[in-house]
Amino acid sequence: MSEAVLLIGTKKGLWIGRSDAARRSWTLDGPVPEFEMQSVYAVGIDTRDDRPRLFVGGTSEHWGPAVFHSDDLGTTWAEPPQGSIGFPDDAEASLERVWQIQPAPESQPGVVYAGTQPSALWKSTDGGVTFELVRGLWDHPHRKEWGAGFGGQAVHTVLPHPTDPERVSVAMSTGGVYRTADGGASWSPANQGIQAKFFPDPYPEFGQCVHKLAGHPDVPDRMFAQNHHGVYRSDDGGAIWKSIADGLPSDFGFPIVVHPHEPDTVYVFPLVADANRIPTEANCRVYRSRDAGATWEPLSTGLPDVSFVPVLRDAMTTDAADPAGVYVGTRDGCVYASADAGDTWVEVASHLPDVLTVRAAVLG
Repeated sequence: MSEAVLLIGTKKGLWIGRSDAARRSWTLDGPVPEFEMQSVYAVGIDTRDDRPRLFVGGTSEHWGPAVFHSDDLGTTWAEPPQGSIGFPDDAEASLERVWQIQPAPESQPGVVYAGTQPSALWKSTDGGVTFELVRGLWDHPHRKEWGAGFGGQAVHTVLPHPTDPERVSVAMSTGGVYRTADGGASWSPANQGIQAKFFPDPYPEFGQCVHKLAGHPDVPDRMFAQNHHGVYRSDDGGAIWKSIADGLPSDFGFPIVVHPHEPDTVYVFPLVADANRIPTEANCRVYRSRDAGATWEPLSTGLPDVSFVPVLRDAMTTDAADPAGVYVGTRDGCVYASADAGDTWVEVASHLPDVLTVRAAVLG
């Protein structure tokens, strides 16, 4: 029998939502004891094996950051071995936070990536138990010039190529998009066409504040980006980016996600730019494009009419069911779920701490 699971990482712990395959009614467990009073900036669900593995990137004020995993859908959590993720001594850096946990495609069993603050990429080959620093990105000559956005200097998006294990793209704030074609040995900036209004040269080689990347495995060279001012699409693996913001009430926002079965369907959550960072017109609306960004439509049925809280970069996601589920978490602790690709929404949770990250899957 199918079961839906929803991981909700917040400023103060983890909650787990559960439902049947219809995803119309949810139960909520939490806060999960293992993560009480931890900031959970990253969660992940690895469905490549028969037994799904859940991930949490927690940050304890006492013990620091770590990556935990569960093989029984969150009933128990494995304590990470000492030193499972941490900078080597010669890096002269300390791990501050895990921002992203991304399982690789099915063609790479056991491979899991992590993105962290300070901006670094990590690779695991044992299913996310231990991680090794990807030195090619860490030793990049641009690193000393990467800045810190309001959230910190972090690799917050890891986008492995769906068929070529040598190709990976990452995004960081503020540094922009970088990509490798040789398994991480070397990296090149991939920001042509992405604007950085806060620089004297608004189109620099790197340094853009890219808020999130998304892609679809059926169109491997297409990527979407939500930028600090700008929504973009690349059709050549990140070599050139073109604006797709026309038709949106604002080109500012944090998350962007792609429908799991429709490569041309993409979702964003526009905000009033910079000063307020609240939903445009103070209305909680997800915007959907079904033509790869040529046109956009607002989705609000079941969402609150009035809202003054944003959705953060990792607090929107989809599941792989058919019809697809879409999930949104807000900074006032509400989580909304759609079981029909965004047409209608139900409230899963309210009055939680700030929602930082959500991930969902329908299993079985």
